[in-house]
Amino acid sequence: MFSKIFQRFMNQRPVPVRVQALLERTLSPNKLDAWFERTAVGQYTRELLFSTVFELMSWVVFKTFPSVNAAYKAQGGSIGVSVTSLYNKLNGIEPTTSAALVRDTAKEQAEIIEEMGGPCTPWLPGYRIQVLDGNCIEATEHRLEVLRNTNAGALPGKSLVVYDPLLEMATDVFPCEDGHAQERSLLAQVLPTVRANEVWIMDRNFCVRSFLLGIAGQEAYFVCREHKGLAFRVLSPLQMVGSTASGKVHEQRIEILDDEGKPHPYRRIQLTLKKATRDGETELFLLTNLPPSAADARLICELYRKRWTIETMFQELEAHLHSEINTLGYPRAALFGFCVALVAYNALAVVKAALRTLHGEEKIANELSGYYLAENIARSHDGMRVALPPNEWAVFHTMTTATFVEVVLQIASHVNLAKFAKSRRGPKKPKPKRNQYSKHPHVSTAKLLKGEKPRT
Repeated sequence: MFSKIFQRFMNQRPVPVRVQALLERTLSPNKLDAWFERTAVGQYTRELLFSTVFELMSWVVFKTFPSVNAAYKAQGGSIGVSVTSLYNKLNGIEPTTSAALVRDTAKEQAEIIEEMGGPCTPWLPGYRIQVLDGNCIEATEHRLEVLRNTNAGALPGKSLVVYDPLLEMATDVFPCEDGHAQERSLLAQVLPTVRANEVWIMDRNFCVRSFLLGIAGQEAYFVCREHKGLAFRVLSPLQMVGSTASGKVHEQRIEILDDEGKPHPYRRIQLTLKKATRDGETELFLLTNLPPSAADARLICELYRKRWTIETMFQELEAHLHSEINTLGYPRAALFGFCVALVAYNALAVVKAALRTLHGEEKIANELSGYYLAENIARSHDGMRVALPPNEWAVFHTMTTATFVEVVLQIASHVNLAKFAKSRRGPKKPKPKRNQYSKHPHVSTAKLLKGEKPRT
């Protein structure tokens, strides 16, 4: 099935091979171009194929090349269009197209994870958790003419991202070109995607009456931090129900009135923190419509605490992948780059799922470093692309899901986990006052190590 060179890469570079195999299966050039023709609204294909644009952007996201221009130059003119045409194509990709790319590929990748038995332990058995949070793309360089005369940071857009902790994947995204837009303005797009028996965990930015009532109306549930602007009526006093590692927990019943004045009863939970938040707050109030039989107040607090896993995902996107490319000033190009990074993150999630199947969830969660996984891909990708031409990967296009999972697990068995182990460090030492030798602009490190005083 595979050539000797391919087998050698499978044995010695299993992580990059698995990621590329997954991308070939879910995002092969023919599949991508056909998909683009179906989903694009105003944009269309002339000489430059969408699959080529995606491939170039994926190289930048995986840090194989530092920029789109560098990736373009590395092709030596084989693309057939100018770099200006490439950027024009990038600048015109519709946000709906970028979002659909994440959404559709996530569905196929989720099926693969399910088939290999790689999902994580559910946070709340019997319910599907969805974590919602916003991400604002960092300010870009002032390359556009409209930005040349301003000192203010140029925000190319923001998005809402849905994270599924069972799969450790970003399953949906709602991009917005306006970097100053309120996150709440995007909730009308989110609500139609809510499904029965899901539990949506959210910060207080999403504590909007119409959104909470809409989730409940879909026979779904929410765990949301209370916003002080939300109006409600208290039905019972706060009663202590126990404590968690974070602090004491109290609970009471409240009701929220809809536009027609109909009351909707919910639970309000107070967590009195042992340690104040970074904003100096000592109390958190959470709202939920989950029944007490499904989750008591202490478990609700624990579910909300785990919401920070999506913050970890955003940090990994920024640290391990090139998710926010500050040379892409046009909003549509920047949002497309961010969505390609989400696709890449999900590909790594499939890698982790295969390793969980082979080594167990706890070992992978505690010992595997996402940074070293991404670094290994960046270091090997270009050489692998040269050594293994497109025809070598064509076998993955027609495999059944069962056969593909079998091959992926076989490749995963060659991964040496020691190469990707997390680097543990001790607690940070307190920063001392640095007034010694303050009159000297420089000191000799070698002399200080020997115990000598710097020259006066």
